Amino acid sequence: MSLFDYTLRELQEKLHNQEIRVTDLVDESYKRIEEVDGQVKAFLTLNEEAARAQAAELDQQRGDSAAKLFGLPIGVKDNIVTKGLRTTAGSQILSNFNDPLYDATVVKKLNDAKSITIGKLNMDEFAMGSSNENSSYDAVRNPWNTDYVPGGSSGGSAAAVAAGEVPYSLGSDTGGSIRQPAAYCGVVGLKPTYGRVSRFGLVAFASSLDQIGPITRNVEDNAFLLETIAGHDNMDSTSANVEVPNYSEALTGDVKGLKIAVPKEYLSEGVSSEVKEAVQAALQKYEELGATWEEVSLPHSKYALSTYYLIASSEASANLARFDGVRYGKRAQDAETMLDMFKRSRAEGFGDEVKRRIMLGTFALSSGYYDAYYKKAQQVRTLIK
Repeated sequence: MSLFDYTLRELQEKLHNQEIRVTDLVDESYKRIEEVDGQVKAFLTLNEEAARAQAAELDQQRGDSAAKLFGLPIGVKDNIVTKGLRTTAGSQILSNFNDPLYDATVVKKLNDAKSITIGKLNMDEFAMGSSNENSSYDAVRNPWNTDYVPGGSSGGSAAAVAAGEVPYSLGSDTGGSIRQPAAYCGVVGLKPTYGRVSRFGLVAFASSLDQIGPITRNVEDNAFLLETIAGHDNMDSTSANVEVPNYSEALTGDVKGLKIAVPKEYLSEGVSSEVKEAVQAALQKYEELGATWEEVSLPHSKYALSTYYLIASSEASANLARFDGVRYGKRAQDAETMLDMFKRSRAEGFGDEVKRRIMLGTFALSSGYYDAYYKKAQQVRTLIK
């Protein structure tokens, strides 16, 4: 039995009772990575030397092991900045970004909780994709069957947990990029409410949609991780200044009185009969446990995908303008002029999917088309809300 078959609570008890060491957990992680990651390709960069040194240090601090994440190994999606540890966002344009100068707020919170970063996880380039085949390094494989995709863009984050390489990980979600790969890989993924978790240190794709969230093997572990990374952050102007509940204490299993709204548009044309049957079976189980549900209508749902692509691509066009070969990242060699250097650096550094979205967003924001596309999408977004 792998150590990572235990829950985070059980691992903490074993650490506290001195049945295992932090070093054992880190050893387990790197051993498993060596065994399976050649096929899964979940990791882009490993942090082995620093992780082992931190584990040895924490083994001398066993009195602190009552903390929920003390000594537990984690994988971090590679669009979340880690001080001194390469951060590429799955892109060639950041392939040489080897020594970031600061930690993202979520990474700082994990460090304060004495969790250990094992390495950086593979992803669709700049989080643009839903299959994890858009990474500029390697396509991640689903660990249950490597002929299949793990979902994206947080495919590496979900696959690493499902493959037992780490007990939990961080992903990011702009339009399903935590929830979908978690479903594909059979693990638990959560996109928190916007503003609940700081975005400071997250490489931006679409700033009004991006959100960092936890991927774990079970719901309780997910609650533990969310409790750690949630909270107000002065470094993020969109961070919500509201109290963080004790999510794990709410996991009583009692759903009596819970009211569930089921949008009829979500189970209409295009949804397979197997999916409908699975949802109906879940609703029936909720009824048996004392919850109630009713069908509701979200009439603007049919416009959601178009609205998302216009807004996300427009924000991506603005956010990715900073990658110009001047300050950091890939820089084209032998360019004759400044403009030539800009063009060649971006042409060589960005992949096809990123280029497509930049072009779509630039068009939607351009003079003569702004009102017809971007402004209209923002208006429809308000209707959806």
